[in-house]
Amino acid sequence: MSECPRHTAPEPVFAEPWHAQVFAVTVALNEAGLFDWPDWAARFSATLKRNGLDRELNGGDDYFTAWLETLEALLTEQGSTATGDISHLRDKWEEAYLTTPHGQPVRLTKG
Repeated sequence: MSECPRHTAPEPVFAEPWHAQVFAVTVALNEAGLFDWPDWAARFSATLKRNGLDRELNGGDDYFTAWLETLEALLTEQGSTATGDISHLRDKWEEAYLTTPHGQPVRLTKG
């Protein structure tokens, strides 16, 4: 009688949900024609080097923080968003997150 092999869940592709989200947003904006992927890759590489992240990265927070920094800078430079809009929205999300009771969905207030 042979043993059944143990099945294990596959490793997640992204370490954190927000990593997957910022990746998906970037791909969607590229597919919508907001920027060319080679330009994106060059900008992202420059951000990694500027932040001293030229070592081999494992796709953790430092990598995706640089990814988000690059995306924000690109959208601002293109005029797709105003300079203060991203900071304002980030502050609103933080406020909503910190004031939402545990287990409840986080919702932004208007304004």
